[in-house]
Amino acid sequence: MKTYLLLNSGFSLDQYLRVDLSVSNEVLGDALRDAESCQAYLDRVLDKHKKRVAFGGYLERRGLYDGFGHFNPGDSGKREYHLGIDFWAPAGTSVHTPWEGKVHSWANRTAPGDYGPVLLLEHQVHNETLYSLYGHLSAGSLSGLHEGQKIEMGQAIGRLGTPEENGGYAPHLHFQVIRDLEGFRGDYPGVCAWEQLEFYRQNCPDPLEYLNYNL
Repeated sequence: MKTYLLLNSGFSLDQYLRVDLSVSNEVLGDALRDAESCQAYLDRVLDKHKKRVAFGGYLERRGLYDGFGHFNPGDSGKREYHLGIDFWAPAGTSVHTPWEGKVHSWANRTAPGDYGPVLLLEHQVHNETLYSLYGHLSAGSLSGLHEGQKIEMGQAIGRLGTPEENGGYAPHLHFQVIRDLEGFRGDYPGVCAWEQLEFYRQNCPDPLEYLNYNL
C-alpha cells in the first residue's frame, strides 16, 4: 500500500538514523534528564553519522519518563514501554499523514511529560479500521479542526512543537497506530507498564509495518 512520508521538509529516508534510547544503552548516561540534554545527544549522534532525522522506540523500555509523575501511578505499575515510533527533527518541521482518513479527535494535553497538542485520525488501512496518533505537535496545529474532517494522504496536519508546548521534550513526533481506541478521545496511552505490554503489543502494532518505509 502506498504511503506518504510523515515528515516532509526535505528529509529523505536515506537521512534517517535509528537511535536507541532504551535503558540498555549505556552510552546515554544522563542524556535524557531534560529536553536540552536529549537534543544535544541526538545532535551528536546525527552529526556523527551525517544524518538529519533520528527515529525509533517501538516497545523500547525507556528511562525517559522517570521524571514525570503520571508515568509512575503506583499500584498499576511503572509505565516505561514506548508504544509508538518517535521521529526526532527540528521544531516547526511539517507533519503529514501517510494515509487518507478523517479527523477523530484532538486535545492539548499540557501536563509535563504528556503529549502537548495531539491529533488522532481514523483510516481504512489494509481493509481494517486503524487510528493514527500524532503527539507533541505545535499549539497552532490544532487550529481549524472539526470532527469528521476529511484528510488526504500526504496532507499537512501540523508542525512539531517546541519543548515549551510539546510536554517538555526535545522536538519530535510521537506516531502511533491503534486498532481499538477503547473510548478515548484526544488521547491514548503512548507508554505502558510491563504488566500491560502484551495487550498493547496487539492493539498498537509496529507503525513501521504499515508505513512501508524499508528503514
